[in-house]
Amino acid sequence: MGHEQTTVPFTVPSFADDVSDAVVKVLDSGWVTTGPQTASFEQDFADYLGAAHVVAVASCTTALELCLRAMDLPPGSAVLTPSLTFCGAINAILHAGHRPVLVDIDEDTLVPSPATVAAAAERAGRPAAMVVQNQGGYPVDVPALTEAAGLDRTRVIEDVAHGPGAGRDGAHAGSSSYAACFSFYATKNLPIGEGGAVATSDQDFADRIRATRLHGMSKDSWRRYLPGGSWRYDVRNVGLKANMTDIQAAIGRAQLTMLPRWQRRRAELVARYDEALAGLPGLVLPQRNLGGVRHAWHLYQIRVPERDALIAELEAAGVSTSVHFIPANQMTAYRSILGAEECGSVPVTDRVGEELLSLPLYPGLSPDGQDRVITALTEALRTRG
Repeated sequence: MGHEQTTVPFTVPSFADDVSDAVVKVLDSGWVTTGPQTASFEQDFADYLGAAHVVAVASCTTALELCLRAMDLPPGSAVLTPSLTFCGAINAILHAGHRPVLVDIDEDTLVPSPATVAAAAERAGRPAAMVVQNQGGYPVDVPALTEAAGLDRTRVIEDVAHGPGAGRDGAHAGSSSYAACFSFYATKNLPIGEGGAVATSDQDFADRIRATRLHGMSKDSWRRYLPGGSWRYDVRNVGLKANMTDIQAAIGRAQLTMLPRWQRRRAELVARYDEALAGLPGLVLPQRNLGGVRHAWHLYQIRVPERDALIAELEAAGVSTSVHFIPANQMTAYRSILGAEECGSVPVTDRVGEELLSLPLYPGLSPDGQDRVITALTEALRTRG
C-alpha cells in the first residue's frame, strides 16, 4: 500500500447524500447561473443564521471587498484587520482602495482583544473601518471590539469564514452584525467548493451588495428574463463580477441540511482530542468554550515549540497538518506595501504564529484516523520531552 493511501489527510469535504440530485435538477432546469436557487439559498441561510438579509457571492474575499466598497469610505482609508488572517482578507482591503492597519491578537483566543484593537486604532490615528475575524471558529465579541475601535457598527465587518456554527449568547455568529462575510470554500464547515455570502441587518446595504456583485447592474439576468420582465437595466455604481451560480446554490441548500449534524461531529472529535492530548509536554490546547461562547471548530489549532520540525515528523508518520496562518506582516508583498514599522507592530502574532499547528478535523475523520493523529503527535512530543 502506497504512502498516499495510508496518510491521514488534513481535510476531506463532506457532502450530503442528495447533492448530486440537486445539481442534476439545476442542469435539467436550463438555468445554471444566478437565479431561483441562489435566491432560495440566500433565504435558507438567512433562516439558519437568524439574519435579516443574506446576499450570496463568489467568495468570502469578494464579500469583504464588496462590503468595503458599499461603505463608501474615502480612498486610502485606514482599515483595521488582524495580521493573523488569510491573505485574501488583506487583499480585499487593498483592492477596495484602502490601507490595512494591523491588529495584534490575544494569545489565548487567537483573535483581537479590545486592548489590541484600541492600540491599533490609536496608531492609525482615526480608522475608517475594521474587519474582525473569527479565527479557527472562535467568535469575536463584535460590539466590544467596535467600541474599542471608536467606530460605528456600520463600519465594522465580521469575517465569519471559519464558521458558520459559531455563536455568542445563543445567537449565531454574524446574525446581528451590520456586515458579516462567510466562506463556502471546499475546506469550510459548509463546503460548496467555492462561494461566499454577506449577511446584514440593513436592507439598503444588502441591495447595494446585490447590485455590486453583478457589475453594478440594476437587474440580474434572471429578473430581466422573467415573464413580463424588461431587458433594460442601468449601472449606477461600478461593480464586480462576484455572483454565485445556481449550481453552487443548489449544493449549498443540500449541504445546509447537514450542517447541524456535522457541527456535532466536529465537537465530538474536539472532545476526543482534548482528552487525549491534555498534558503533553510543550503543547497548548485551543481556547475552550467560555462565557456563552460557542466555537465553530473549523480548526483545531494547537501551539507547539519547534513547529516546523514537528510538521515534518508527522508527515513522515502519515499525518497531514496545516498552518493557519502565516501572518500577513511576514509576507513579502505586504511588507513592501505597509512598511517595516507597521509590520513590526504585532509581536504576539509573530510569536504565536511560529507555534500554531492545525490538526486534521472534519466530519468524515474516522476514529482510526484520529487515533493515528493522536499517536503520532504523542510519540513526537514525548520523544522531545
